[in-house]
Amino acid sequence: MASNNQEKQAAQGEQGQAGKEGSGSLRGFASMDPQRQREIASQGGKAAHESGHAHEFTSEEAREAGSKGGKAAHEKGTAHEFTPEEAREAGRKGGKAAHAKGTAHEFTPEEAREAGRKGGEAQASLLRGAETGSAPPGGVRH
Repeated sequence: MASNNQEKQAAQGEQGQAGKEGSGSLRGFASMDPQRQREIASQGGKAAHESGHAHEFTSEEAREAGSKGGKAAHEKGTAHEFTPEEAREAGRKGGKAAHAKGTAHEFTPEEAREAGRKGGEAQASLLRGAETGSAPPGGVRH
């Protein structure tokens, strides 16, 4: 007959086997459900900011991190593919935010003319493709 201690060890072994992924068992934070992990991480982030210990990204660091994340998402096939309407809206929001912060690029009259000319050419190319049923340069129709 098994002792009480042996029964506990057997039960713990079964629980450990059920929670294993790879070569180690999940314990502590890793064993919590993802929602609870997010709540705890959020609390830690807020506390770090309040105490002044949180890392504050420079705009260059943030840009680099976003770029790396975007590249990884594209490689994995999990990146969001913007529709032309979503891309326009995102650009519009970014432009408004940059103007509000005073960091927007101010176009010279020559740059504005060139941008308008390119935009007009691109629009005409898209319209020609729609009329003929062919894909625009670049090969993708939206």
